Amino acid sequence: MGRADVNDIVIGYDDVGGGEDIVVLVHGHPFNRSMWAPQVEALSRAGWRVIAPDLRGYGETTVVPGKTTLDVFANDVAALLGALGIGRIVIGGLSMGGQIVMEFARLYRARLRGVVLAATSPQAETEDGKHNRNAMADRLLREGMGPYANETLTKMIAPRNIAALPAVADRVLTMMLTTDPQGAAAALRGRAERPSYEPVLQSLDVPALIVVGDEDAYTTRADADLMQRLVKRSELVWMERAGHMPNLEREVEFNAALQRFLESVAA
Repeated sequence: MGRADVNDIVIGYDDVGGGEDIVVLVHGHPFNRSMWAPQVEALSRAGWRVIAPDLRGYGETTVVPGKTTLDVFANDVAALLGALGIGRIVIGGLSMGGQIVMEFARLYRARLRGVVLAATSPQAETEDGKHNRNAMADRLLREGMGPYANETLTKMIAPRNIAALPAVADRVLTMMLTTDPQGAAAALRGRAERPSYEPVLQSLDVPALIVVGDEDAYTTRADADLMQRLVKRSELVWMERAGHMPNLEREVEFNAALQRFLESVAA
């Protein structure tokens, strides 16, 4: 565990393992870096140095009210890597974290060795989406995280896995309930302004792993296929019996796919 003062905030992060092969894992909304704990453990054992930060407004990182756009998140990650003296990386993200990865690829292409895009999509936000995200931000500030978290659990995790994996369900719910509503609201307002990342993916010249669950309530097979078509050097893993959190719902399968991909990048 570490703390870094960058960009006028304090970022909490995990830095586990060693060596020159480095992977950065970016969490989704409304979670924190602990969502990657199984992957941090597995990848560090496999010889990778793993960096998992809490994003601005989440976990142990400074909460900044207002609006946090995806470029701000990406610049925070870059600043943390600069503070740690880290150059080229593989970077992966889930959901909003995947969109931050795409923004990082837009801004810092030369730093990439590979990308991992899990349960995410590259399309620009729609007009309805903009309205809904801003309305949800207002709701979180008014009601707190509780009602939203309890309503959303069955979308974050496939309903079958809430029953089959109660410890995972409890972990996901706890992350949502303990997130600061001001940080979550700021991210929602920023994500409402999301541009299309299709041109970024189309011009990407590093290998990419795309992982999407077949019971994901947010990311569709069409989204997965679109990303695979756009990225020239990509592999799609369509993960069965997984919702929006395939890294937790199908931990063994997710870790195996991720390790295979990283081995190919490092070779």
